[in-house]
Amino acid sequence: MAKLVAIDLPGGPDFVDALRRIWDDGDAALPVDQRLPEGQRRRVMAAMAPSEVEGRGGRTSLEGGRPVEDGDALVMPTSGTTGTPKGVVLTRRAVEASALATTGRLGVDPLRHRWLACLPLCHVGGLSVVTRALLTGTPLTALPGFDAGAVTAASGPEVFVSLVPTALRRVDARRFHTVVLGGSAPPAGLADNVVTTYGMTETGSGVVYDGVPLPGVEVDVRDRQEIFLRGPMLLRCYRDGSVPLDDGGWLATGDAGRVDPAGRLQVYGRLDDMIVTGGENVWPGQVEDALRSHPAVAEVAVAGLPDVEWGQRVAAWVVPADPSEPPSLEQLRDVVGAELPRFAAPRQLVLVDSLPRTSIGKVRRSELRAG
Repeated sequence: MAKLVAIDLPGGPDFVDALRRIWDDGDAALPVDQRLPEGQRRRVMAAMAPSEVEGRGGRTSLEGGRPVEDGDALVMPTSGTTGTPKGVVLTRRAVEASALATTGRLGVDPLRHRWLACLPLCHVGGLSVVTRALLTGTPLTALPGFDAGAVTAASGPEVFVSLVPTALRRVDARRFHTVVLGGSAPPAGLADNVVTTYGMTETGSGVVYDGVPLPGVEVDVRDRQEIFLRGPMLLRCYRDGSVPLDDGGWLATGDAGRVDPAGRLQVYGRLDDMIVTGGENVWPGQVEDALRSHPAVAEVAVAGLPDVEWGQRVAAWVVPADPSEPPSLEQLRDVVGAELPRFAAPRQLVLVDSLPRTSIGKVRRSELRAG
C-alpha cells in the first residue's frame, strides 16, 4: 500500500523537491501548516495519520500511520474554523485533470510562461500552483510565503500567479501576465488580466473561472439555490473514509448561487450565512458588493444579528478608508437601496480597524460582534 508522507517544510524549492520525491515513490503528500501552534499541529497529525514526515532533518517514520490507496496524490486538511480539519483525499488523476484544465483555460505555455507560488502551500489554492507546474513541466518560482516586495521582484509579463484579495491589494496586478484570484469576494475595479475563480479544497482548487466551468466540470443549482459540482477534479473521499458525493458523483457545496442567462455562475455565499430579516432572504455577499462601491469604505463584512422585531437585522462591519471621516449608516443604506431591495440595507453599522480573516483572506463571520 502507498504511504502518506507529511511535508513539514515552508514553501520554497525544498518543499517542491520533497513533493516530487514523494510522488516519484508512488506515495501521497500531506502539507503541514507551518503556522499552527504545537497543540493544533499534533491534533491534525493524529487525524491525518501520516506514516512518515519529511522536514529539515530529512525523512522520519511515525507510529500509527495509516496507508492511502494506490493513486492517491494529496491529503489536504480543510481550513475549518472549529474542530479538527477533515483531510480531503485527491487522487493523482484528479490533480492532473485540474492541472490540464486550468492550463488550457488560461493558455499557459510551458515554453514561454512561468508560475509563481507565493500563497501558503497548506491550502489547495497555493499548492495547486506547484502541482500544475510540476505536472505540465511549466517553470516555477516558489517563495516561502507572501511578501509584497518579493512577489513584485518575481513578477513579469510571462508570470502567472495565484493570489487572494488581501494579497492582490498589496501588489500591482498589471506586472503579471495573469492573476488567478480566489479565496474570498473579489474587490471592485479588477485589472483585465485578473481571472476570478470558484472552488474549494474538495474540488482540488478553482473549477469555475469568471463564472464559466472548466472543461469537464458540471454545475447544477438545486433546492434552496444550492450549488452542486461534478467533474474529474473532485476528491475521492475524506481521510476518515467518508464520501461526500451523491450516487451521481455530485458534490453539495453548501454555497448558494444561480446560473445567469449568459450561462455564468453567480455565487451568493454560504447557505449558512444567509440572513433572514422580516421573512426576507438577504445574501451578505450581495450587500458587501454594493457597499464596496462607496468611496468611504475600505473593507466591509455583512452578517445577521439577532433582532426581536425582524428575527435578524442586517449589520455591516466597515473599515473606513479615512477613519476621521467614516461613512454614516444612512449613507450606506442609500448605497445598498440603490442596487438591492430596501430590506437588504444594513440596520446597524459597526466601525472597526480590521476584519477577522482566515490565512487566505476569507472573513470569519462567526467572529463578527456587535459594537
